[in-house]
Amino acid sequence: MPAWLIWLVLAAALGAIEIMTLAFAAGLMAFAALAAAIVAGAGGGLEAQAIAFALTSFASLAVVVPLARRRGVARAGYRSGTDALLDHPAVVLTEVDAQSGTVRIGGEVWSARAYDETLVLPVGTRVSVFQIVGATALVYPREFS
Repeated sequence: MPAWLIWLVLAAALGAIEIMTLAFAAGLMAFAALAAAIVAGAGGGLEAQAIAFALTSFASLAVVVPLARRRGVARAGYRSGTDALLDHPAVVLTEVDAQSGTVRIGGEVWSARAYDETLVLPVGTRVSVFQIVGATALVYPREFS
């Protein structure tokens, strides 16, 4: 069996592993195996094939890892659902105390309670969302008087 065919079979196997696991490492190795298959097809010896495989592996990691890190940092700040409402500004619509009240958060009306149970927040007070419990926002005043 020719060496280039062995490298192609290895590349196909690594590609299949990549599709099943989505770990991305197997895909980079499959790409490197294709490079080694090209070297083998061009008549390169076993050492040249191994060097092509190693260099392509390291080069692809050198390109992909910084891109993945940059993408991961950008995602770290993303919040969705009720987490996106935390520290969001709101306005009191009906008096908010430890038991009840309503606030407007980004155009939506939410039931609310004061985070500090001793506070009573009058209508029009600007508040921030501290926590969401069920469908109730726990809020605190943006400026203490």
